[in-house]
Amino acid sequence: MKRLNRQVTVFGSAIFCVVVFSLYLMLDHLQLDNTKSPNNGGDRLQNLSILQGKIDRLERLLAENNEIITNIRDSVINLKESVKDGVPGGGNMSQGPYPELLALPPLVLPIDSQDCQFACLFFVCLFQLLDVYDLLTFDNPDGGVWKQGFDITYQENEWDSEPLQVFVVPHSHNDPGWLKTFDDYYRDQTQHILNNMVVKLHEDSRRKMIWSEISYFSKWWDNIDGQKRDAVKSLVERGQLEITTGGWVMPDEANSHYFALIDQLLEGHQWLERNLGVKPETGWAVDPFGYSPTNAYLLKQAGLANMLIQRVHYSVKKHFASQKTLEFFWRQNWDPASSTDILCHMMPFYSYDVPHTCGPDPKICCQFDFKRLPGGRVSCPWRVPPQPITDGNVQQRVQMLLDQYRKKSKLFRTKVVMVPLGDDFRYTEALEWDQQFQNYQKLFDYMNSHPELHVKAQFGTITDYFNALRKSATDPGHTVPSLPVVSGDFFTYADRDDHYWSGYFTSRPFYKRLDRVLESHLRAAEIIYSLTLANIRRSGKRNDFPAMENYRLLTEARRNLGLFQHHDAITGTGKELVVIDYGIRLFHSILNLKQVIVNSAHWLVLKDKSAYSYNPSKAFLQMDDIQPAQDALPRKTVLKISSQPRSVVVYNPTEQDRTSVVTVYVNTPHVRVVTDHGRPVPAQVSAVWSEPTTASTEAFQLSFIAQVPALGLGVYLLGEAASGRAETAEYVFFRQSGELSVNVKHFTVNIHQDASTPLSIHNPHLQVWSSPITGLMEVRHAQHEHQIKVEFAWYGTTSNRDKSGAYLFLPDGEAKMYSPARPPVIRVTKGSVFSEITTTFDHVTHTLRLYHVQGVEGQAVEICNSVDIRGEFNREITMRLTSDVDSKDRFFTDLNGFQVLATLKGNVALFYFIFLFNLYLTR
Repeated sequence: MKRLNRQVTVFGSAIFCVVVFSLYLMLDHLQLDNTKSPNNGGDRLQNLSILQGKIDRLERLLAENNEIITNIRDSVINLKESVKDGVPGGGNMSQGPYPELLALPPLVLPIDSQDCQFACLFFVCLFQLLDVYDLLTFDNPDGGVWKQGFDITYQENEWDSEPLQVFVVPHSHNDPGWLKTFDDYYRDQTQHILNNMVVKLHEDSRRKMIWSEISYFSKWWDNIDGQKRDAVKSLVERGQLEITTGGWVMPDEANSHYFALIDQLLEGHQWLERNLGVKPETGWAVDPFGYSPTNAYLLKQAGLANMLIQRVHYSVKKHFASQKTLEFFWRQNWDPASSTDILCHMMPFYSYDVPHTCGPDPKICCQFDFKRLPGGRVSCPWRVPPQPITDGNVQQRVQMLLDQYRKKSKLFRTKVVMVPLGDDFRYTEALEWDQQFQNYQKLFDYMNSHPELHVKAQFGTITDYFNALRKSATDPGHTVPSLPVVSGDFFTYADRDDHYWSGYFTSRPFYKRLDRVLESHLRAAEIIYSLTLANIRRSGKRNDFPAMENYRLLTEARRNLGLFQHHDAITGTGKELVVIDYGIRLFHSILNLKQVIVNSAHWLVLKDKSAYSYNPSKAFLQMDDIQPAQDALPRKTVLKISSQPRSVVVYNPTEQDRTSVVTVYVNTPHVRVVTDHGRPVPAQVSAVWSEPTTASTEAFQLSFIAQVPALGLGVYLLGEAASGRAETAEYVFFRQSGELSVNVKHFTVNIHQDASTPLSIHNPHLQVWSSPITGLMEVRHAQHEHQIKVEFAWYGTTSNRDKSGAYLFLPDGEAKMYSPARPPVIRVTKGSVFSEITTTFDHVTHTLRLYHVQGVEGQAVEICNSVDIRGEFNREITMRLTSDVDSKDRFFTDLNGFQVLATLKGNVALFYFIFLFNLYLTR
């Protein structure tokens, strides 16, 4: 008994220490807040007011903790009494309404579930996904009927006091391009789904439906008459039709930049506001291949309260299901409170189709997908077909389905369960609407008319379900549901075994680049167009500026960019003909946005606004590059320079003043650059290399340092000059063996055969060394020397049936080092504006560049790789960076260009992770 008392005392003391330490952290946080914001005399009064508020908040927390300490004391007393009374130690008594997401060793003593609720205030309810990943083994044992899960059991009387609420949510997932193009899908399937929806939902007010993709919905809306539009509005008003998420598409969350995510969300929401007068409440994302907290944050900021996700690593799903944490508040890592919380539902099973949504047994659930009735075009793979519901079989079929509903509900904390009813492009034909809705209504009517079943089943929208969940999960006297809080990201997705869906991180990189080009042009065009309209209004002068036409081009570009954020577009997972269709849309929008920028800059650069005249056949300004086709790289325009100065207009669309290197092509090396006030500008002329050792005689690269104010235009004059002209670059060539012939004029060239001396370029911030044999780099910082080694490597693909492709990355083992058949040609460029080392291999042209400027550009190494592996089969080439930074097995990579998260290097789940934006290490 003494030992038991000591254990109880130690346990209570440990909890007390946890609470005290929590208070210490809060006080420390308050102290840090003050140290990060140094006071000055004028701000003291305001800071005192802020400090008073923090003290008041701390007093409230102390009061809450006094109550917690009382609970601890009472809990310890109760534990002693329970032991004295001989309470058995068997059974799972530590779960309660707050089961822990992180697996902990079992306690020696039985603890009543209510005794642990206080812990949720500080630790148990807030989980980092990185810590969860650290716990999991990521194996895939056979779980029985739920292959990737476990056996689920229940007691028949569990719902006697509170009946099970079932919301069956009909949906149709319409990809805006995948196996067919966007327009082909619309013509063949989507328009028929939406037309049938209006008719079939009006036939019975108990029927519900959700819809997500506004790109399709808006196209359909433009083609229906006023009567049908009114019918749609009435369905929305009655709650039979819910628009979920409201984005232009259901976007990919790995490759998409947050600007584009916002754009497609705004485009959809603004369309809904103008045409239906609704604002989405709940996000629906059943098909993206992994999930980013960035998108969750954007949904929250857009006014959504709830969201649903599906494609999460099967081991993570299993863990969340075992801990009953599939419903949680998703919080941003930087949020110390709860301002970014959004209620999230994670679907527990393999897919979002009917066989994997009613419960853990797909063989049973498939029998309740009534599109698969005998005689149809689709059937159940388990060879047990559905049966039409009749008076003779309804009891037996209800028992089968209710068993699945009950088992699914055991994975959640409340007695509210959500069951999606749909799949890709479902409900195309009127027959399917009748098959699904009529048969399910018979099942619901039987369930609801038999109180001994203790179930209430109905069609619902996803928000109907979340409303019921919030009500059920909220304790009396509270306003927020008692659900766990999770922070982190759900990458990388795997649907089985080692099938990690990281292949799409780099699939079709040319079009991923085109996406970023369109995104930057769209942002720049929107800003300069807005500035031009404001300037026109301020000038008060009538003109023929094409405002409406440019607005139409901007809208079209925004929608094409939004369309490409679709999870089968920017991912590169669509069919070839679909990818080409996307590429044409992106390409045309880039051309149109250049026209908007040129039109707007024309007005802004004119001092005499009355001289403005819009002539679409003869533009006042021209862009400095030309892209001839959607699948071609852009080519620089060669400017013809003469003694008569030629103007170059540089546009800065950012909100900060910029000092940056601008590069154009000119037809002569004898060129001088001055500002519009005649001040000379530092400039460098370099060769344009058509081959590794052959330079063009008709084009030269002119690089000069431009300084442009925020949201401003800078005008620079280029003219031919005998003196005061741009400095010419100098070149040094290296090759390990063999003769080397260099064809170039106007530049100083040296050819070195010595392979013992490392190559080097430097600026005031950095020095880069490269091997004279491989041309690959080793970077050292001028003040803090670090070694960074660059290598290239090959990945093959597995010999199994499933191979690396658009979706998956399934290598045949460790990467094999890249060994070219012949030594590379190494070219070192040294100049006053930039210096670079270019190494030409058989498959890769690798360039390292340092800029000799102040600011960010001068403090980084620019790396450019031009890759051509069209002659390779089932091989991928990678660039590997190895550093001497001891990062303790953790690195930091960003999500969507918006935030940075820590990642484990040694984690199996994240082993096949390819960095999409940037990466950094820290000691």
